[in-house]
Amino acid sequence: MLLEIDRVQLAVPDATSAVSRWQSILGAEVSAKDKIACLGASRTSLRLGSGLIEVLEPDGSGLVADAVASRGAHMFAAGASCTDIDQLHKSLNVDNIVNEAGQLFINGKDIGIKGLRVVVSQHEERSQVGKIDFLYEATLLAQNSGAETARFAEAFSLDAQEFVEIDSPNFGYSGTLTLFRKDLLHRFEVITPLVPGNTMGRFFTRTGPCLYMAYAETSDILAIEDRVKERGEGMTLDRPDGRSGSLPADGLWLHPKTLGGMMLGLSRPSMAWRWSGHPERVEDI
Repeated sequence: MLLEIDRVQLAVPDATSAVSRWQSILGAEVSAKDKIACLGASRTSLRLGSGLIEVLEPDGSGLVADAVASRGAHMFAAGASCTDIDQLHKSLNVDNIVNEAGQLFINGKDIGIKGLRVVVSQHEERSQVGKIDFLYEATLLAQNSGAETARFAEAFSLDAQEFVEIDSPNFGYSGTLTLFRKDLLHRFEVITPLVPGNTMGRFFTRTGPCLYMAYAETSDILAIEDRVKERGEGMTLDRPDGRSGSLPADGLWLHPKTLGGMMLGLSRPSMAWRWSGHPERVEDI
């Protein structure tokens, strides 16, 4: 039933500061401001790529205020689109799911997926805005990625035959990419950290199952790299040895502080297929 990763939500103590960073670095544009009663939050929606970034600031007591008090600024929820909100709500068959303003607000514990928060919206085709092309991945850190992956397939009626196993000795994790549809990159990455002493492992030990980061594809990765360097912000580059600095990197990671509280990975066009089941689709530089 899920079609695309179409947005991410950040919970922050100061929306103005976070919004400014997404605008200055990635060219996001404010599209709406409203309130979400079920979260106790004021929401600033930014258009970016073909999707949205929703910045949530506490509006009195509630889930977002509690989340910010516990963890500071962080990735609060992933967003996915579907063809029929009402049918998905019915199929999930869970009383605690809130339908507010045409969106489903789902706490993973209510559907058996620890650490997940997801907001599901009716699918909408949008023009591209800013310096990314589209979001395609949200990463969930899980104690048992196999069990959680099976639950994703069951809860959201995903075809497990499209899933791709992923193993990263460099970053110390293993798990599954739950690709929503054949030949498209949109998915949850459900992984278990395997190295307690590395960055991800320490984060998992401290925080437990939770959303960790998101990924997007961009045709402007070189321009983004230059912009981040100009600002003196934090990022990690993935440029192969021997490739000129005047040519695009294969990918980069914008550190959480750079974007006001969450890490965003960026890959050049086609690059993500290298680890998504079709390395033959990667275009050479």
